Amino acid sequence: MSSGSMTNSEDGLQDKGRAQRQPGALQRQLVQTLDYEQLMNCMRCGFCQPSCPTFRETGLEAASPRGRIALMKAVADGLMEPDAAFKQQMDLCLGCRACEPVCPSDVKYGQLLEQTREVLFEHTEPQPGAIPLRRLHKLAKPVFKRHRRLRLMSTILQAYQRSGLQRLARRGRMLRWLPQHMQTMERIMPQADSRGVVKRAGGHRFPAKGERIGTVGLFRGCIMDVLFTETNVNTVRLLTEAGYDVVIPEEQSCCGALFSHSGDRKTAREFALQNVKAFREADVDYIASNAGGCGATLIEYNHLLAEEAEWAEPARQFSKQVKDISELLLRSGRWNELADPAKRSPDADSRSSVTVTYQDSCHLRNVMRSGDSPRRLLRMMPNTKFVELEGAEICCGSAGIYNLVQPQMANDILDARMDAVDETQASVILTSNPGCLLQMKAGVEREQAHDRIQVMHIVDYFAEKVLK
Repeated sequence: MSSGSMTNSEDGLQDKGRAQRQPGALQRQLVQTLDYEQLMNCMRCGFCQPSCPTFRETGLEAASPRGRIALMKAVADGLMEPDAAFKQQMDLCLGCRACEPVCPSDVKYGQLLEQTREVLFEHTEPQPGAIPLRRLHKLAKPVFKRHRRLRLMSTILQAYQRSGLQRLARRGRMLRWLPQHMQTMERIMPQADSRGVVKRAGGHRFPAKGERIGTVGLFRGCIMDVLFTETNVNTVRLLTEAGYDVVIPEEQSCCGALFSHSGDRKTAREFALQNVKAFREADVDYIASNAGGCGATLIEYNHLLAEEAEWAEPARQFSKQVKDISELLLRSGRWNELADPAKRSPDADSRSSVTVTYQDSCHLRNVMRSGDSPRRLLRMMPNTKFVELEGAEICCGSAGIYNLVQPQMANDILDARMDAVDETQASVILTSNPGCLLQMKAGVEREQAHDRIQVMHIVDYFAEKVLK
């Protein structure tokens, strides 16, 4: 065979190979969407790995932030297809963003992850037996966008819990067809309250007690307001006692976290616009969040709406105003006075000290960077012995709906958290996020430790100990 014929043959094979490697629509969209500068910022130092829950559990490079960034870059460089294994690793990530505070290059991993998930959400067809996310989002969007619809839906859960149907279902073992993790969630679900904070607290505006130091707009949330209504009411009470006027804008919607984290950033942007408008019209100094996951989404509206010409600047202002309630209570300068045992009733002062521990909300710590504020408040609390939880910065495994769609990994992470709780000998586990609270309650349920461990939102603990 002549050299010429060999060359023609090789050229033919190369042309065929190039044709086979032509990127598909999914890969082209990832190349266009991913922030390549952020991909290049990763130095592959590995500092992120000890902080990553999925890497700690599996020991796999691909299950670490460094590994996932390498996968994203390989797709962006055309070295690999975004196949099922690629999607599996993106789905396995909790999005806790514990890798960001320890990154010496300040890689915005959370933004890269959400960019990737946005494209996967738009282009990936659901596998047989998998949760059809796009269909669920389409059904959920109108409910979460208008709060009154969410309250209406919560009446169904409220009726189930209070009519006797729940007791009947449990006694008749009617729930046994559910997966085990869903059965656990049903057992620990709080009592629904379709009234919400506005009806429970009696209005949209509440004056400060004593000298006024500012005006706070309360972000009431969606799940928070129908399953943790008492926490929202206590948030209003604490803020007014600390010297803030409190306003609850009626037209606010869901923060968009559940949609954004699963890739539906289009819906998240719609919610962000609605919230920026609502709180802008309310003319507040601060926007208070009592849920770490919500607060972390709200504080990044400046990124989510960066391409919206008319609303980019209002979104930046909005993001600067968002504060966790623990930070606002510290800013008030009144916490020492509120927590003064001399202000409490004699019965309260005579109670024995309670040992408490605190499980971080990942997004409060890693995105809002307010992990120290709850601890500072706890150390000033009367009749409270605060014991630091080893590895409190590690995700509990909740991560939005992660514990529902990745139950095995979520439970493996949770078991390690509960081992650390047992070491503290605490009788109360505190946290600052509803998902974390439910996950830690699931841990108590799995250990059958109801008789010795209580799980509370830190706001409710403060209200119980401080408010008259």
